[in-house]
Amino acid sequence: MSPEAWLMLGILGAMFGLLIWNKLPTWMVFLGTFTVCMTLRLAPAQDMLNGFANSGVITVAALYPVAAAMYSTGAITLLSQRFIGLPKSLKAAYLKILPPTAVASAFLNNTPLVAMMIPVVRDITRMTGLSGSKIYMFVSFASILGGASTLIGTSTNLIIAGLVTDAINSGQVQNMQPITMFEPTKIGLPAAVVGMLFMMFIASRLLPKHKAETADEATKRMYRAEFVVIPNSTLAGKTVEETGLAQSAGYHLTSMTGPDGASIPVTSATRLNENDRLEFLAEADAIPALWATIGLKPAHSAGPKAGKDRHEHSLVEVVVSARAISVGHRISELPLPGSPYNVHIVGVSRQGQAPEISLADWRVEAGDSGVLEVDDAFFYENRSEVDFILKKRLKGYSVQRVDRSVAAIAITVAMILLAAFGVMSMLNAALLAGLAMLLSGCITPERAFRSIDWETVVVLGAAVGLAAPITDTGLAQSLADLLNALGSGNPNAALAAVFLGCIIMTNIITNAAAASFMFPIALSLANSMGLDFLPFVMIMMMGTSYAFINPAGYQTNLMVQKPGGYTFGDFAKVGLPLTILVGIVVLVLAPIIYGF
Repeated sequence: MSPEAWLMLGILGAMFGLLIWNKLPTWMVFLGTFTVCMTLRLAPAQDMLNGFANSGVITVAALYPVAAAMYSTGAITLLSQRFIGLPKSLKAAYLKILPPTAVASAFLNNTPLVAMMIPVVRDITRMTGLSGSKIYMFVSFASILGGASTLIGTSTNLIIAGLVTDAINSGQVQNMQPITMFEPTKIGLPAAVVGMLFMMFIASRLLPKHKAETADEATKRMYRAEFVVIPNSTLAGKTVEETGLAQSAGYHLTSMTGPDGASIPVTSATRLNENDRLEFLAEADAIPALWATIGLKPAHSAGPKAGKDRHEHSLVEVVVSARAISVGHRISELPLPGSPYNVHIVGVSRQGQAPEISLADWRVEAGDSGVLEVDDAFFYENRSEVDFILKKRLKGYSVQRVDRSVAAIAITVAMILLAAFGVMSMLNAALLAGLAMLLSGCITPERAFRSIDWETVVVLGAAVGLAAPITDTGLAQSLADLLNALGSGNPNAALAAVFLGCIIMTNIITNAAAASFMFPIALSLANSMGLDFLPFVMIMMMGTSYAFINPAGYQTNLMVQKPGGYTFGDFAKVGLPLTILVGIVVLVLAPIIYGF
């Protein structure tokens, strides 16, 4: 190898060492590696910067607002409630989530699917107490396994199929037809089944179960929170068990009251009816999840306009001031004449303890803590903190605008169909869908911008950009020469060498770049040995898709890394044995099914 190639190899080794060390943010490691390569002029700066202009990278960024709009309108939550529900165990969650994700990814682009599954998993784990770190990674892996099983399931399969067609037309490949839709399914489907069984029964034990952070004072403070079942909501008619409201992380349902004021016994089989009042004992940080539950609204309002435009409201934790005009009055007497506030009273606490009586009968005292749903005017009216001392805004949740859910679903389906049938690129469809979401009111411009995970975008752009110095320094060619040496003389060894090369390149650079790079190597091996090229093509499709080891090897891995709290080591711990397992499956089946 040339000195530049050795230098590039050393830089990549240092990069992976820092990722394993896990003391620096992933984006910082990749951007630092990118900067070092540019500074040492291992590739032209423009070629490296092309990573940030890559359509795949921009597509990922464009899909975040679409997924956020699906969530903010309640569309994802409603679909999840209908088709997934609330699994009681990890095994049940795997059965309800992983197979549908894999099947959908076989026909649709897996990036938007994973983007939309992330908030679904988040809500399920918050309501059931299941560990999200045991699920997020497998959602990404299931989408990868499913996507590799058909021609249109992943962009790399389409790239390789296009290269095959070009090779046939140019006479480089003899006696071979263009790749059809379900040709990869013959080995991809068995590998996907084996891979998911491995994840469900073995790999789940290898992943960490992240513990909740040590509770602070706010978390320890207990509130009484009361909500009403909204008429015509999806909750009406369901049992307490079906809604998942009986008990979850940080709260539990203590009592229920009917519209007539009669007490309703709380059991798992109790059915919710319109206008039933639900009374909860809840920790402070669990209240936002209850507040954002579709079909519930706070039972007590203190303002004439409190029910309007709730999707634009915020949740705040306050302390009642001694000068507040509400002191000494029951909550049922609010709002008082002349009150400037339009708020919902979500929960109340006194000296860290929840009231034991109904909030309607609770008399307000100075020093009481409250969680309020407020509009933007609240912060102006309370700017001098005469009535309320603002402790903090409770973020991470919002009231979902379910009246826009049908529009959001229609826009998303149209986006997927336009890309799936080749009417336009996934990037074009995603940008168009994002614009439609904004114009239709499914998401605000501010929320759309905040929804983009810029750290993931930076990592993807830097990872794609590193393909230039890897190629320009000759490191890629040296790897190609090594694979040629390993694979010559034995058909099965040649097939294994191609698979190994695809896995290495996919986890070092990008899957699209790996497909383009490995194709001529595989073609050369097959032609030099007089072998049928088809099994090599199928192995390339699988190998360039199976990016399980390095989170930066595939965009969906990066998308789940942050919510799952994973380190580089977590991906390697699960991804390496998974890669070996599915690799054995496809390497055994390819010669049998396709023949040499």
